[in-house]
Amino acid sequence: MSPDGRRLRNVRIERAVRAFERLDYQVARVRGSHYVLRHREKGILVLPFHGGTVKAGILLDALKKARISVEDFEELL
Repeated sequence: MSPDGRRLRNVRIERAVRAFERLDYQVARVRGSHYVLRHREKGILVLPFHGGTVKAGILLDALKKARISVEDFEELL
C-alpha cells in the first residue's frame, strides 16, 4: 500500500513490461505465460501473467527485486 492509502492494482502485462523497460530492463524471452526480463546490474525478473494481467502480489514482489517503490513504478505506467 502506498503512503496515501492507495493499493497497487493488477496491471496489464504490456504496461508492466513497458514500465520495466523504462528502468533499463530488457525482454530476454517470453515463454508461455511468462515474460523474463533482464537488467545488466539487477538481474532477472519473471512476470507471470494470466488473462493478460499481472496480479498485484506478483508485481509487488517484482518491485522489491527491482528495488523500486510502488509510487515510482506507478509514475512509469
